[in-house]
Amino acid sequence: MPRFVLTYRAMKLSLNLKDDQYPFSGITEVRRVSRVIAFDSLGRIAIHTVSRDDAFGCQTYLETPGGGVDEGEDYQMAAIREAKEELGDEVQLLECLGDCVDAYNLIKRKNENRFFLARIKKEGLSKHFVSQGDLYIKETRLLTPKEIEEGYAAMPEQGVSLLVKRRELPFLRLAFSRLPHYLGK
Repeated sequence: MPRFVLTYRAMKLSLNLKDDQYPFSGITEVRRVSRVIAFDSLGRIAIHTVSRDDAFGCQTYLETPGGGVDEGEDYQMAAIREAKEELGDEVQLLECLGDCVDAYNLIKRKNENRFFLARIKKEGLSKHFVSQGDLYIKETRLLTPKEIEEGYAAMPEQGVSLLVKRRELPFLRLAFSRLPHYLGK
């Protein structure tokens, strides 16, 4: 698998978030997760609309592409694979935006997330979902930073939607600030 070359050195985020939405009953699983903030030549970012009705309740929210790091993979390899599976295209990893440790008390899991900024190699998106979690993805769209801000602002301020928003918005905003560098603007 190709490694990425860090082309732009700047601040990275490091977050440690607690779940205050569901009662704590212990952590039984730690999962490493790669998340990809992938943009096209127009600076639009690929965002999933996730809709679920499960133990977390009935909620619809936005989420960046990504998923678990498989055995034998590192975070970069997983980011490239997840982008291919969820966006149907290869991406070029440009930089690591940082890390976020967050917990989901309801499922007794702690996630160790690493966020990457990436360029989508081709125009357009196609679905190629392969995992159980991907069944919750109802739609993937290319959105402008303004549309993303509006979409996340409209997400419920409770439950898993709030936990995802807390995890993702700081990294999305950092990505927005980096886009002009990569788009030549």
